[in-house]
Amino acid sequence: MNHSGKPVIGVIGGSGVYEIEGLTNTRWQSIESSFGTPSDELFFGELDGQQLVFLPRHGRGHKIPPNKVNYRANIDAMKRAGCTELLSISACGSLRENLPPGTFVIVDQFIDRTIDREKSFFGPGMVAHVGLGHPVCARLSDKLYECAQSLGIDTVKGGTYLAMEGPQFSTLAESELYRQWGCDVIGMTNMPEAKLAREAELCYASVAMVTDFDCWHPDHDHVTVDAIIAVLMQNADKGRELVKATAPELAGRSEPCEFGCHRSLENALITAPDARDPAMIEKLDAVAGRILDR
Repeated sequence: MNHSGKPVIGVIGGSGVYEIEGLTNTRWQSIESSFGTPSDELFFGELDGQQLVFLPRHGRGHKIPPNKVNYRANIDAMKRAGCTELLSISACGSLRENLPPGTFVIVDQFIDRTIDREKSFFGPGMVAHVGLGHPVCARLSDKLYECAQSLGIDTVKGGTYLAMEGPQFSTLAESELYRQWGCDVIGMTNMPEAKLAREAELCYASVAMVTDFDCWHPDHDHVTVDAIIAVLMQNADKGRELVKATAPELAGRSEPCEFGCHRSLENALITAPDARDPAMIEKLDAVAGRILDR
């Protein structure tokens, strides 16, 4: 856990997101979680003195499907590694004509349609309800957008991400429904990731990288696998550049997040102290240790 107050930037993304030029003091390290096994070891490194921690969301080589990722273990492990802010980098489909392949969307809202995932660290014996009206950190999102603009990446600030269960893609009827709901992009990984980051008192921001149009689009069935892979590779390169540019911009924070991310459990714990399950308290030592240790 991070008791120094200095920011440690966590990055959750694809298998190669950690391949950033200029990283020093690098190492892979296994971090045990009380919520099971994370997707992979964590990759530690420094960039111009800023500590970064990377986690391949699906494991190196993309071994774990999105509906089988242990999101709780991943977030818990990142917190145990000292992370204070999390940058989520993920591929997505577009639900809007004005968000073509290659566009980056700095997501600010989610609709969670996942149905078979553990979505909270809390439960019987330790009940908590965190606020999620604004599910991403505006400070991180602003920095990501500014850096993307400076790099010339085609980026949209703000957008609603529809999180689907997967691993299958949408039916045409579902895709049209999500467009009617006002969703902008669709993916399989940002939920419950964002919810768990809030429970763990971590700043969280999401970069959704459009690879193709969802099946609502008339050209969807004509897109070749080669074309999608080409966009994926281009997006990955831009994603690494964005992380590299953004990390130093987050290094100067000396106080907890002004938007309350680092204090999200302050008024969230409901269970009376004398009714709390000791086993649950032990499991929550990283996620909620700041407030449970009082």
